[in-house]
Amino acid sequence: MSPFRYRVLMVDDDEVVCKVGAAVLQSQGYEVLCANDGFTGLAALKQSLPDVVISDLQMPKMGGFEFLSVVRKRFPQIPVIAISGEFTSHDVPESILADAFFQKGQYAPPELFEKIASLLEGPIRARPEKPSKAAVWIPSATGDNYIAVTCTDCLRTFPVSLPLAPGTHTVACDFCFSEVMFQI
Repeated sequence: MSPFRYRVLMVDDDEVVCKVGAAVLQSQGYEVLCANDGFTGLAALKQSLPDVVISDLQMPKMGGFEFLSVVRKRFPQIPVIAISGEFTSHDVPESILADAFFQKGQYAPPELFEKIASLLEGPIRARPEKPSKAAVWIPSATGDNYIAVTCTDCLRTFPVSLPLAPGTHTVACDFCFSEVMFQI
């Protein structure tokens, strides 16, 4: 009888990083699903929840900061590892909602395996009370006449027409009608 295979969702826009990362993780018995940006990662979460998420921070469309804020809000029990070449372990922004951080090219696979194992063995994070405000990340400058907002309840993305003045805005999700608050 084979042991249970843990699922890892790897989110990175670099196809080589995804392929190599998936091969390395699969060699250790993990089932790996790759996504090339945060939107694709959210779609993967709708299909099947992973046991661990590994995400790059700088990606097109929806980056890791945005993606991880939705993951932490909706699925606080899933351990998250952020990996990026943009930051060192000494200058990681406090706003990264991750349980661990690795700098690309500065760690060995055994370190990653050890961190994944410790996160899987750790206590499951309790689901927090629903806050009155949720962080929703949107592009600050686009060439379009709308911005894309992702609902933190149903994880669907919908357009909001521009222009919008700087400040806090509240809109109803086009799909589930939950209030989504965002700031420009």
